[in-house]
Amino acid sequence: MAVWGLNVSAVKALTQYFAPMPLATVRMVTACAVLTAILLWRRCRLPPLDRRQRLGLLACAVLMVYANQILFAEGLQRSTATNGAMIMALSPLVSALLAAMAFRERLTPQRIAGMAIGFGGVAAVVLSHPGARLSTAGLGDLLLVAGVVSFAAGGVVVQRLARHINPLPVSWAIYMAGTLLLVLHTLWAGAPGAMPRQPVGAWAWALVLFSGVFATAVCNLVWNGAIARIGVARTAVFLYWVPVFGVLFAALLLGETLTPWHALGFAAVMGGTWLGTRRPA
Repeated sequence: MAVWGLNVSAVKALTQYFAPMPLATVRMVTACAVLTAILLWRRCRLPPLDRRQRLGLLACAVLMVYANQILFAEGLQRSTATNGAMIMALSPLVSALLAAMAFRERLTPQRIAGMAIGFGGVAAVVLSHPGARLSTAGLGDLLLVAGVVSFAAGGVVVQRLARHINPLPVSWAIYMAGTLLLVLHTLWAGAPGAMPRQPVGAWAWALVLFSGVFATAVCNLVWNGAIARIGVARTAVFLYWVPVFGVLFAALLLGETLTPWHALGFAAVMGGTWLGTRRPA
């Protein structure tokens, strides 16, 4: 979550050089190269799959990589940063609801309280930012909600697949297929949008490597491994930490001011995560 929080600032800086879709494609291609190297190093391979498992991997590639990247890129262009942060904070709730439907996981009062407290903490962090305001709902907000549902639904499928397959080849297959779709989409959209907006220097390429290697390949591999071990509902609660870490890194690296609201939000996220991930007695 700390790396994903830092990645928000990195991707924001990279939008000065790349349009959203080509940037997503470059990041995903880098992630695929890293996942392939890890797969070869671990001497791990994708086992023979039945028809249902192949369809599951394809569904994950579409939901978690291809559709998710397009929906968030297009949604953030049409919505405000505040709306985006608040909508993305709905991920744990959406994941818990989908897991309850797919795996008959019980939504205990403790877990519901944890999600509510965590969401309140995120709201305190996001809305305390100077100039932050919630705009009226529009097409951009609907696209962002669809992106949240898309990623959460893919996580449910990963949990089902990881019962029988190592998360490493699962992650590799998902990102290879999803990235192929993104590359084809970027090429189909036309060459002008794929050209850099300004000359790309060493610092920008370093950010691309950080975002593709650590924030995308390594973190998503860890994420899918966590889903396999503790389930998508409990794993998703930790997403509340992304905006918290994002604010902390903005204060450390960009000199933004921290307020008592940030401390309150931090405490609420800690308490919500503890409640939301605790197994019932």
